[in-house]
Amino acid sequence: MDVVELLDPVVEIARKHAHDVDAAGRFPEEAVAALRSSGLLGLTLPTEVGGLGGGPRELVLVAGALAGACGSTAMIYLMHVSAAMPVAAAPPTGMPGLLENLASGRTLASLAFSEAGSRSHFWAPVSRATTRPGGIQIFAKKSWVTSAGHADVYVLSTGTPDAEGVDLFAIPAGTTGLSIDRPWKGMGFRGNSSSPMTVDVDTTEGFRLGAAGGGFDLMMGHVLPWFNLGNSAVSIGLSRAAVDAAVRHTMGARLEHLDESLSSLPTIRAQLAKMSIDLANASAYLDVAAGKVAAPEEDTPLFVLGSKASSNDAALRVTDVAMRVCGGAAFSEHLQIDRYFRDARAGHVMAPTSDVLYEFYGRAITGRPLFDVPKAASGAPQAEQAGAAA
Repeated sequence: MDVVELLDPVVEIARKHAHDVDAAGRFPEEAVAALRSSGLLGLTLPTEVGGLGGGPRELVLVAGALAGACGSTAMIYLMHVSAAMPVAAAPPTGMPGLLENLASGRTLASLAFSEAGSRSHFWAPVSRATTRPGGIQIFAKKSWVTSAGHADVYVLSTGTPDAEGVDLFAIPAGTTGLSIDRPWKGMGFRGNSSSPMTVDVDTTEGFRLGAAGGGFDLMMGHVLPWFNLGNSAVSIGLSRAAVDAAVRHTMGARLEHLDESLSSLPTIRAQLAKMSIDLANASAYLDVAAGKVAAPEEDTPLFVLGSKASSNDAALRVTDVAMRVCGGAAFSEHLQIDRYFRDARAGHVMAPTSDVLYEFYGRAITGRPLFDVPKAASGAPQAEQAGAAA
């Protein structure tokens, strides 16, 4: 499997359209079409279903490269992978062939977890499914759904009918009762169509992933590790693009009255050095985290938690310095640093937010349970079980 050979043409297409996607706030149809035909939508899925059988390091490579070209495309890709992994772990019996379609690119998936009532606590949906004669009725207001209106299937979370717990359902896009509340219009990732959706659908147990009440374990074990690694990679990709753009600009821009480049100034060089070191540190941590997920060890959950927080924060610092060292040129769009700056800020507040992850990390290293809430309030198992997130 030569991932780079598959990836390079997609990156070029994503880069070609990235500025227009950002400026118009439009879905990156060209890049997504290239992803569908590349085989990369099946990167982490088993070869038995037509996937590439790739692991965490391959995901980091692909998500980071896509982010450096087009952050919106990278997030669309990451949400597909994050939705596909719980399907691979517990395929819904009512959708035969779903895994094969996800792997081949015929089906683009996305997650529908976040709700306004529990906000960044994505593991605790306030919506609850109810049983009805012949099926299950779901009503939920989802606050952020990437690829809304463009995905072919949504992996949706909701409270378990008639019991405490969380269920995941695979809901096809054409299902009656799925609606987009309003178009996405945001500061960053302007092309990823991350809109709120109302879900008022009738479904059956055949569309549930795994057993009733098994959604929390799927979230923690088969969504969170991949999402956190991929989100970290997106932040690293944005940071690397910002560093490269800042170095190119400061080496090429001239102070004509001194006959020197901007990079001849010691203050500029020092800031470029700080950016580069920050990027290198975050990249190294992410590489370790990816290795820990690929071959789990006792401290793997800590790296799952820490990777997203550290990479997101590094991206905030790096892109901020890039804006400073490039001055007015960074605000003019032609360097694209303003896009990296805006996109980097989205990862920091994307659930689980950096602040939540730092809190979890602190709980873990001080021997406290991760989810110190009553079971009745969240539907989540208490504490100790959640520590095995990876």
